[in-house]
Amino acid sequence: MDGLDDLRGGWLQRIAGASDEAALEEIRVAALGKKGEISLKMRELGKMSPEERQEAGPALNALKDEVNAALAARKAALGDAALEERLKGEWLDVTLPARYRRVGTIHPVSQVTEEVTAIFADMGFAVAEGPQIDSDWYNFDALNIPGHHPARAEMDTFYMARAEGDNRPPHVLRTHTSPVQIRYMEANGAPCRIIAPGRVYRADYDQTHTPMFHQVEGLAIDRDISMANLKWTLEEFFSAFFGTKVKTRFRASHFPFTEPSAEVDIQCSWEGGTVTVGEGNDWLEVLGSGMVHPKVLQAGGVDPAEWQGFAFGMGIDRIAMLKYGIPDLRAFFDSDLRWLRHYGFSALQVPAVHAGL
Repeated sequence: MDGLDDLRGGWLQRIAGASDEAALEEIRVAALGKKGEISLKMRELGKMSPEERQEAGPALNALKDEVNAALAARKAALGDAALEERLKGEWLDVTLPARYRRVGTIHPVSQVTEEVTAIFADMGFAVAEGPQIDSDWYNFDALNIPGHHPARAEMDTFYMARAEGDNRPPHVLRTHTSPVQIRYMEANGAPCRIIAPGRVYRADYDQTHTPMFHQVEGLAIDRDISMANLKWTLEEFFSAFFGTKVKTRFRASHFPFTEPSAEVDIQCSWEGGTVTVGEGNDWLEVLGSGMVHPKVLQAGGVDPAEWQGFAFGMGIDRIAMLKYGIPDLRAFFDSDLRWLRHYGFSALQVPAVHAGL
């Protein structure tokens, strides 16, 4: 086929002279589009004799491939040139300091929960968890809390609604983490040594009470555990938590789930409206405790004739207030950023001992 060399030279020259990608696209369409010059030449192959087609076909295909290759090369060159031009006007000083980014803090409740967990883990206690919505049986009956007990009144406990005609006892928002003890004993039996930290709910709201707060329960069961073991455990915990030697005082009390039961006070001093833990002649009540009632052991599937143990429960928010000088429990849950920045902890910060309130 005559004129292919001139055709090739013309198109390659136009491609090389394209100033931008839009002009290059126009050239492609003019050469290889449906009505492009090279495409029309390809259609003429059908009118040729077999001998002519055998000679012209390869030549036209070679021309088409060469033009396509030239188009691709020119497009890449134009893209590189455009990028180079843009980079001349754009630059970044990598030595500049990074932009300021706000950093969150660890909430005091989370911090104290970790501290409590670490201290008890050092004494061989594992962490157990359970549901926050629990059955009436786990929250009350299994813990030897009778039906007439004030804690079961609607003014103290949040009950879940039942459908009309459903006469089963309603589920409750757990009022303590003690149901975890029953669930753990059912699943693992005795001996055991656990703490159960978590959220609990009670219908109360003032400076030292909120409808939702945090507790940690402790449970230790073995064949010869006594109140002496309980006293040692609590004194070791408080001494490690407050960073100073802390004495405890047990006062006789009554809880349905322990027998004997004791309120526990820690040594402190009151001066100028502040309390300092670990010194002085005053006492501050911090938790309830006692030896696990035989009926509670039976409810958990543990034989009280063979096993005995102690249990205790304290408020995580309460001991956080004592250690870090926080005066109002309600502020824990107000989501006030100023409060959170003041009392919050950095992820890498080791909190200092603070024994004054």
